[in-house]
This record gives sequence, C-alpha cells and structure tokens, in this order.
Amino acid sequence: MRAPQSAAEGNTVDSVIDLRTDTVTRPTPAMREAMATAEVGDDVYGEDPTVTALEAEVATRFGHEAALFAPSGSMANQLALQLLVPPGDELLCDADAHVVTYEVGAAAAYAGISTRTWPAVGAEMDPDVVVGMIRPDGYFAVPTRAIAVEQTHNRGGGGVIPLSTLRRMREVADEHGVGLHCDGARIWHAHVADGVPLAEYGALFDTLSVCLSKGLGAPVGSLVVGSAEKIARARFLRKRMGGGMRQVGVLAAAGRYALAHHVERLADDHARAARLAEAVAPHGVLAAGVRTNIVPLDLTKHPLDAHALAAAARAEGLLISVLGPRTARLVTHLDVTDAQVDRAAEILTAALRA
Repeated sequence: MRAPQSAAEGNTVDSVIDLRTDTVTRPTPAMREAMATAEVGDDVYGEDPTVTALEAEVATRFGHEAALFAPSGSMANQLALQLLVPPGDELLCDADAHVVTYEVGAAAAYAGISTRTWPAVGAEMDPDVVVGMIRPDGYFAVPTRAIAVEQTHNRGGGGVIPLSTLRRMREVADEHGVGLHCDGARIWHAHVADGVPLAEYGALFDTLSVCLSKGLGAPVGSLVVGSAEKIARARFLRKRMGGGMRQVGVLAAAGRYALAHHVERLADDHARAARLAEAVAPHGVLAAGVRTNIVPLDLTKHPLDAHALAAAARAEGLLISVLGPRTARLVTHLDVTDAQVDRAAEILTAALRA
C-alpha cells in the first residue's frame, strides 16, 4: 500500500522540514491504533503473541528459522556479532560501517571483539580486498571469525551493494570458514530499489539485523535474524545486555503495521531523494549517485562548509545532517511530502548560490 500525499497518513506537518534522518518519523494514526489494540504478554517469558508473530514474520521474509526483537539496531547488530565472533577474535568490515562508527565501541566494550577495516568505499566494495585481509588461526595471530557488510550503506550515501558482490562475499566467507553478517538497517530500501527478494538476501548471510524505525516509520525496534540455535543464544545475550522486555507487543504491533503498509511506499522516498539530488547537482556538491533515500553532499570544492550550509538551511526551516566539516546528508522519509521536498530544494539551491 502506497502512502497518501500527506505526510505520515495524517500526522500534523510541522513548519520545519526535517531531512536529518529517517528515524524522526512519528507513528501514523493507523499505526497508533494498531499499537493501542495489540494483544500483549510478558516477552521475557516468551508470552507476548504480537512479538512472537513479528519475529516469525520477519524470519520467514528472509528465509531464516528465527528472529529476535531488540529495542535498537545497535543492539541487534551487537547481538549478531557476538553470535559469530568469540571474545578476542576478529571482525572485518569497512571503515565507515555503522558497527564501528556509530555504536560507541560496543563490539570491543561488550564482547571483546577486535576489528579491522578496509578503506571505506560504500557500496563499491571489492571482495578481493577482503580476501587479502583474512587471518587464519596461527602463532598468536588474531583469527578472523566474521565479515560484516551494510545494506544499504549509510555513510556510503544509501548505496546498494550489488547482489553479485554479496554472492562473492558469501563464497569468500565459505572458502575461509568465517561468518557473514549483514547490517540490514535499510535493507528494505535495497529490496525496493533493486527488486531483489528479501529471502534471496537472507540466504547469503549467517545473521542479519533489520530495522523497523529507519524508513518504515515504526517508533522503535530492530530484529536479529538467523538460525533457531543462534536466536536462542541471542535471547540469552539480549537479557545480559539489558534488552529483556515485558509487554512489548505494543511496539511490535507498530513494526507489523510498518511491514504491511510501509515497505513498497519506500519508492516514493527514493523518487523524492532523486529530485533533491537533481536540484543540488548543478552546484557540484553531490557526493555520489542517489539510489535510495539518502542524498550525500560533498562541499570540498564549495565556499560553504557543511556547518555553514546547515545553518543557512536551518534559518529557513530546513534541518540537514552534518557528517563532517565538508560533508552533509539529506534523508527523505515517511513524514516528508512532495511540497516539502520542493521547498527544501529551493532553500538548498538558494544557499548554495549565495
């Protein structure tokens, strides 16, 4: 079901246009109704039927045996990494990966996981580079136990890793006996952009994390997906990390509603991001091609730096993210209308001309 033209199916639209990220959305009235009427139980005892239904649905969509609801994407990622990498052993990922950039060192702090990274290239990763980094067990060497990839790639401008690349990564993991994890916070966007079935993505990974609040509009929640054995272990680890939840079906109901109503409409967000990219491209600040809902800006050759552009936009009622001194980001989402995209394009082009 595609979303109507108004933002968030009836949410009150503020005068401020918020393009900082796609987690700023608010539950729609219909989603709130689903939450209010959800059947609930104590999930620590495994007795919340709405959570159980959500976990089963997500596992089925990705072709895996089981899934576990977690309060955040960071926790879902860290649970998955602990399933694949023992303390003291090594995870490989790219230098801009969310798991080593935006999760406050959790892999090291919680699980004693060592990490090494390949140079950040977003979705343009080269499996042969990864092959050269894998360390086997040896004399006091830190053995590589897993590889993590991010689909879509956040700091890579929402880029979609090609299916052929992911298939080669699966071959690499199998050849070297290591696990393969997908940080799939925005994998729904890749699914809509490239038409790859979710189960086809799922078949390539030992574990996945998928987010319900980035793009899909749920107020909170992610899931870790994997085998029944792994998810049973993940439930124990979630409790250890303080993630055991009680009558959490009120949140799981929002996730179930999002899966039913907000996946296919992501194409609208992609189209709106493309319109923003078209507006800023003549000013030489578009960092990469736009495939999904993220528009990356590179101001290296522009007189304005990222903070100055953000300040100029804020003065006109537009919020954007500053990722670095010369890098910024725009993200379209459920609560942004066509009219707001047009206004945002006007504000940005005016600032960039000035």
